[in-house]
Amino acid sequence: MRVLQALTEQRRALPLKDLARLADMPPAKAHPYLVSFMATGLVKQHPLTGHYELGPAALQMGLAALQQLDPLTEASQEAAQLAARSDLSIALAVWGQLGPTVVRLDEPRYPLHVNLRVGTVMSLFNTITGRVFAAYLPEKMVRSMLEDEHRRVVGGASSSFDAPEVQALLRDIRASGMGRGISMPQPGVNTLCAPVFDAAGHIVLVMTMIGPQGIFDAEIDSPAGQLLREHAGNVSRRLGHRA
Repeated sequence: MRVLQALTEQRRALPLKDLARLADMPPAKAHPYLVSFMATGLVKQHPLTGHYELGPAALQMGLAALQQLDPLTEASQEAAQLAARSDLSIALAVWGQLGPTVVRLDEPRYPLHVNLRVGTVMSLFNTITGRVFAAYLPEKMVRSMLEDEHRRVVGGASSSFDAPEVQALLRDIRASGMGRGISMPQPGVNTLCAPVFDAAGHIVLVMTMIGPQGIFDAEIDSPAGQLLREHAGNVSRRLGHRA
């Protein structure tokens, strides 16, 4: 497994001596493993250089594993652990037909009294969760959803997506990798949000940390922010995403 792990981590063809060094074994020991792996298709050898790389069977195994992954299942365990470690409310939201939709809510021992429950559809730009989705989803999709939301709530078309302050806000989220809200969307309640990505780099859900303003400062680089980044990153890695 160390041999296969070395090939996986390097993501390129390797000569025997380099591969053996990365696998922490002598070349004479690594070579028989490689012969066996080539016989099963897990490894192949470049015909010109003689270097080793992952083979077609490894690709099929990886694709099968990705197809079996469910983002919500993978994220639920991390959300429960994050709620226990932070003593804050943790919400998971996916992109639904009407926009960002809460599909799981883990609350601490003393729940916050906020208007949030499983099934809640969150505003695209009036919530931090929605803004994180907007920062990473295709522009055409975001623009269409924003116009639909504006038409349902206010009426008429909306051009706010093109406003300089909105574009700057989305750039800030992408630069830091997280969204931050103070007394938003509810006064006295702060939020931090982190995206979760799949193997193709597409956003699949948003993990949101919610707490009272008096004890939760919602700083991105705070201990709570680091916890959120850690757990969201764990889910992304299990879904095959490489930062």
